[in-house]
Amino acid sequence: MIYLLLVGVPLLVGLLALAVDNDERRPWLLPFGFAIHASIVAACWRTLPGPAMDGWLRIDDLGLLVLSLASAMLLVCSVYCLEYLRLRRERRNRLFTACLSFVLAAVSLVAVSHHMGLLWVGMEAATLAIAPLVYFNHNERSLEATWKYLMMGSLGIGLALLGTFFLTLATFPFQGPGDPLLIDTLLSRAGTLSLPWLKGAFIFLLVGYGTKMGLAPLHSWKPDAYGESPGVVGAILAGVITACPFLGILRAFQVCAAAGIAGFAQSILVMIGLLSMATAAVFIIGQRDFKRMLAYSSVEQMGILALGVGLGPAGSFAALLHMINNGLTKGVLFLSAGNIHRAFGGKTMDHAHGALRRAPVSAALFLLGFVAVTGSPPFAPFVSEFSILRAAVNGHRLGVALGFVGLLAVIFIGMATTVLSVVYGLPPSSDSKQSLQGDSPLMIAAPLVFMAVVVFLGLWLPDWLTTVLGGAAKLLNTGAA
Repeated sequence: MIYLLLVGVPLLVGLLALAVDNDERRPWLLPFGFAIHASIVAACWRTLPGPAMDGWLRIDDLGLLVLSLASAMLLVCSVYCLEYLRLRRERRNRLFTACLSFVLAAVSLVAVSHHMGLLWVGMEAATLAIAPLVYFNHNERSLEATWKYLMMGSLGIGLALLGTFFLTLATFPFQGPGDPLLIDTLLSRAGTLSLPWLKGAFIFLLVGYGTKMGLAPLHSWKPDAYGESPGVVGAILAGVITACPFLGILRAFQVCAAAGIAGFAQSILVMIGLLSMATAAVFIIGQRDFKRMLAYSSVEQMGILALGVGLGPAGSFAALLHMINNGLTKGVLFLSAGNIHRAFGGKTMDHAHGALRRAPVSAALFLLGFVAVTGSPPFAPFVSEFSILRAAVNGHRLGVALGFVGLLAVIFIGMATTVLSVVYGLPPSSDSKQSLQGDSPLMIAAPLVFMAVVVFLGLWLPDWLTTVLGGAAKLLNTGAA
């Protein structure tokens, strides 16, 4: 029943949004429906529900982390949307509100799927649901960004499907009860899997889901999609949508670890993690569009997640924590960046500078978000990034540790150049049509909530969260149920 509610409640909200013919009232469906969803997720933290549909649906610690991050972020973003959609009255919001609800339904399906085929279906549903939101501005650049997102996403999901087929082939000759693509079945029979097919499956799943996650060199859709989307859509893309393919990669890694080839998978993850960070560093330097800068920052952060998992159990714990920290911090950055974009009517340093004078709260949040996402104390990303560095050092991976620190330093300098130019200085002369609506109460409340949680997690990690993170890291590195 609880699985039906997790997927069905946001799906019902989306259908109601399509049925309601009132642009003023329709957005209010989001916070009410998403609050119900969040309360169901909170109940899962008290007691994890048992498996359903012959084990196809199950919430373990890995799924619970992704589900909770998605539910919390979309609930906060739904409050932001109340004011955002009111200001965008030139656009009908029927499709926007419906698709936002469908995104939560699809992500919930991914999080509770314990079958690699069903997880693939949920992943594709999330891609299709978010695409109309990328095109919300209805201009040539947003249309191009949407097509790039769909084309690259289709390539990625196709490769992931091929990896799923390879995973099936790794089980032959399969004997006994249970579906060969069930996670529990794969783990219980990990010792009998064909290792060549399993290695091929992991590579294709990593490339396929890595494309949707935005790992370099598979990231080409990200700058356009993030840059041309509304700020709230950028926050969901960077914090929620990317967590889904990351979960798909983690499921594949879980099987590899149980089959005794964790070292093979870890070496690939470390390599692609450092490559993503290096690629982001190259393109962040001299970046004048602050929303595209955030897209390359997301490429970096995805690399950090892959790198952390590749460093073993301690790194896996830190990577899972960083998934949460990065998602919340990206919420601060994209929502405040969207406010600044509206206050200036542009998203490059040529149009937007002196934001502290025109949109002071949003500018301050943007500055704090930059400090947080680059791994500075006392913010939460510092804790997880330092833990990844410590895992590299303790594992005697000094070259990896030096590369990690060096790339972080380059990215910090590159982002600082853009962020400080946007925040400080004198704003350009404006005409009478421009306004300071970027700092309206509801539109700063959401990034303020995200910022408060980022500070809180940087100062104290609750025991209940530590327990779940530890359980998830154990699942990854032992394959134990």
